[in-house]
Amino acid sequence: MNAPVSPSAPISALGPIARAGSRDRHVRVSFEFSPPATPEAEETLWKAIRRLAPLAPTFVSVTYGAGGSTRDRTHRTVTRILGETPLTPAAHLTCVNATCGEVDEVIRGYWDAGVRHIVALRGDPVGGVGERYAPHPMGYGNAADLVGGIKRFTDIEVSVSAYPEKHPDSPSVEADIDMLAAKVDAGASRAITQFFFESDHYFRYLDRVRARGITIPIVPGILPVQNFKAATNFAARAGASVPVWLAERFQGLDNDPTTRKLIAAAVAAEQVTDLFDRGITNFHFYTMNRADLVYAICHLLGLRPHVDQAA
Repeated sequence: MNAPVSPSAPISALGPIARAGSRDRHVRVSFEFSPPATPEAEETLWKAIRRLAPLAPTFVSVTYGAGGSTRDRTHRTVTRILGETPLTPAAHLTCVNATCGEVDEVIRGYWDAGVRHIVALRGDPVGGVGERYAPHPMGYGNAADLVGGIKRFTDIEVSVSAYPEKHPDSPSVEADIDMLAAKVDAGASRAITQFFFESDHYFRYLDRVRARGITIPIVPGILPVQNFKAATNFAARAGASVPVWLAERFQGLDNDPTTRKLIAAAVAAEQVTDLFDRGITNFHFYTMNRADLVYAICHLLGLRPHVDQAA
């Protein structure tokens, strides 16, 4: 096993992927998109989908707003992906601010539309940052309950979330892993992690998860930093740390978008290189509905467009 690439590693450190024969290691990727709120945002989203689709991802997921605030837009996006692309969509679903019956209706709607994969999440409080989560009195209490509800009446595949640095609401890492175990017991077959910027967070978490006897894939979630300020705010809400070295790389670049993009590409490339060198071949990308950085990273991993999908 190669030593991790240090945060200050030169770009020449990206060489190991090219030499490692990544295609022989069966690299798999998946992408997350968000449903658009405006015609302009929809154009941006579909430009990203068309750019990334030829890479033949395992699936693409579509997010779901707090309290189901994007429910209809999520459903429209998912069904359009089903109808207009060769991609396999996974619909995000939460149990916030809804009864079990209302959530079950959404699940049946996805099943009837041909969706066979749901990303089941507890969801954020309706009031946003600073609000405490409270389950609906007639709803699913948490993500494990939601997974169980999904599996009770469909054979749909269920992915769930995992938190290398602990969910912000969890009292401890142990309690967080207890919840992951409950989701697996309820029928989850894959976990996708919250994003992180230092690989050691992921590997320490993976060791603890495996020590608990949890064997499902724990897929690392990768966030290419399209906007450092936005990523920092996102990290604060998600309980993910932003290392000093990362902040230093973007320092002084507020008015220099060209250099920011180059730095972002280098940072993301170093991260996936490190993970790949340490044996990881399955990656989930939080695209923020932008394709360029993600496409470049996938190219680095050895993925090339499939001619039949690109046509």
